[in-house]
Amino acid sequence: MLDTNSLIMAISSRNRYHKVWRAFLQGDYILCITNEIVEEYHEVIARNINKLVAEAIVYVILARNNIKRLAPHFHFHLIEADEDDNKFVDCAIAANARYIVTEDHHFDVLKKIPFPSVAVISIDDFLKEL
Repeated sequence: MLDTNSLIMAISSRNRYHKVWRAFLQGDYILCITNEIVEEYHEVIARNINKLVAEAIVYVILARNNIKRLAPHFHFHLIEADEDDNKFVDCAIAANARYIVTEDHHFDVLKKIPFPSVAVISIDDFLKEL
């Protein structure tokens, strides 16, 4: 799972994290998504870059074979500091994702919760995995 900020850092070819985007395009990992996550990707990329780039990125993501689309039916509400982040947690749990890649410290609360277990790693650590 890539949170929105991690995705934005990865799509720029000028950013040192671009390898994360290239690895996705090459099928090196499976990206777990929900409709809510895709909507957030589009909204934030459109706001921070532009609408055409947002549409292109979302199109590329949805056209890939290495995505796992989910519709979680249970919402755990584990992150109280920014409840909007819970969509990533719920998706990760439903997908049995290996981890959530994020630089957002709101996700640190997950390190203190034994169940459901959701690993959180930084984008730097994810680069090492690739």
